[in-house]
Amino acid sequence: MAKLTVRDIEAAIAAQRASGTKPLKLTADTGLRLRVYKDGSASWLVLYMFDGQERQYRLPEPYGNGKGCCSLASARERATEIRSKARAGIDYQIELADELAARERQREAEAAEHARRMNRQTVNAVFERWDGLVLSTRKGADEVRRGWKKDVLPKLGHLYAEEVKRADIMGVLDAVVARGAKRLANRLLAEMRQMFGFAAVREIIAADPTAGIQKRHAGGREEERDRTLSDTELKALPAALKASALIDTTKYVIWLILATTARVGEIAKARKADIDLDAGIWRIPAENAKNDDAHTVYLSAFAVEHMRTLIEASDSEEWLLPARTKDGAETHTDPKGITKQIADRQLKFYERAAHSKRTKHENALVLGDEKWTPHDLRRTSATMMQPLGVLPAVIEACLNHREQNRMKRTYQRYDYAAEKREAWRLLGDRLELLTRSNDENIVILERRQA
Repeated sequence: MAKLTVRDIEAAIAAQRASGTKPLKLTADTGLRLRVYKDGSASWLVLYMFDGQERQYRLPEPYGNGKGCCSLASARERATEIRSKARAGIDYQIELADELAARERQREAEAAEHARRMNRQTVNAVFERWDGLVLSTRKGADEVRRGWKKDVLPKLGHLYAEEVKRADIMGVLDAVVARGAKRLANRLLAEMRQMFGFAAVREIIAADPTAGIQKRHAGGREEERDRTLSDTELKALPAALKASALIDTTKYVIWLILATTARVGEIAKARKADIDLDAGIWRIPAENAKNDDAHTVYLSAFAVEHMRTLIEASDSEEWLLPARTKDGAETHTDPKGITKQIADRQLKFYERAAHSKRTKHENALVLGDEKWTPHDLRRTSATMMQPLGVLPAVIEACLNHREQNRMKRTYQRYDYAAEKREAWRLLGDRLELLTRSNDENIVILERRQA
């Protein structure tokens, strides 16, 4: 059989156009057919054997020599390729379908990647979202924001959250540790883990960059402070305060912490409306308490005296210790300011220079061989109650510590009000004796650590 030529095909097409009969099939080669339709168009059909069955594949390009068409020579090449693949165990149509599916998957992946990149968020944006949904509902949110604005966001804020690496996290933590703030480094690690966990759950990021970073990689294990002021140091405290050039209100805050076992933040945020000097009661609302438990403090005569002085010194109708924000609004004083005032007068224990206006007072509050902080005063108060005969359960109630045993917390609801009032009275009397008596025969109580 003579091979089909281009002339034969053109003649068949012309005849079909003239006669308009049913489609005509022309054999171009072994396994290659050309179907000519009555309008003169023509398409190629490749026949091949695969898996014991004859299969057909229609070439997508019509017959012709122009753009988008398939000539006789090209059709023969395509047919040879398809039949060769079949002999090698490859079905061209399955192969083609797989390629199309792969291209579609690639296209979808590229579209998804484009959408992800268009929608990806910077650390700044994620922090704002986390702040709005989570952080803003917590106590201490302002302190967290300050820490992030100082140490985290300047380094990471401009980065896309999904591109943050462990090295970036460690860069933040190492800088904080380098300036000696190990406890802050641990806190920032915990906060970053929370925020990136928030982002991972919402598929803003694929992986948490804080994973695998532990406390030992940041600030390390935190040693529990056990500093308390001894009776001897308490006797020396009035003279030290007088020589310290501290703000007067801060001096009274120090005495109030000692007399009430309260936290410095609870005093800083106190409202006058919560204080009844005649009844000797100070109510600490839940929002001011660290554990969210409202707390009632029964003021001793010693505490009432210092509380009254603070009330009289306050020019605010609302706040015991008023302050002004940058926009002029009235608020309470910052507890950190009180802590810093005390630290600035014990600079021998800190690696920083004295304030230019405070050089001669830089160690005025040094008592003994170790620094002391407002929180150490609270520990001192609790410790002073022990040799005065106050029971541990009552001391815990005075500290407003929540019972850790859930069953006890659920079923033992007694508030120890009378016992707490007596405990604070005993504490006030002891402070009065230590700080205002000139009697050299005052018994100095030893408060040794267990």
